[in-house]
Amino acid sequence: MNQEEWVLVETCAGQLQAEVVRGLLEAQGIQVWLNQAGAAHAYAVTVGSMGRVEVLVPSADQAQAERFLDEYYSGGLVGMGLEGIEDIPPVEDNELAEDSEDEED
Repeated sequence: MNQEEWVLVETCAGQLQAEVVRGLLEAQGIQVWLNQAGAAHAYAVTVGSMGRVEVLVPSADQAQAERFLDEYYSGGLVGMGLEGIEDIPPVEDNELAEDSEDEED
């Protein structure tokens, strides 16, 4: 039986950040396993050292994952289909209120 070795490529400050990193790596075709201390996970601790989440990938994908994360953190992922996103106008609070009123009618 061939057991895949998993290696640490990132340590995140909390579950939300870890899920973002997981999504980015999985979009590149890299399997991801998130590991958080048992007590922190059970009690939903998200601060300090107990809130840390380890991001692990198969050892065969380690170099690719590290290169991708380096590029992500350096801002080098412009051109990944997100250009122009800053041109989308924000939704105003009053627009949200109008939409909810329309649904009630």
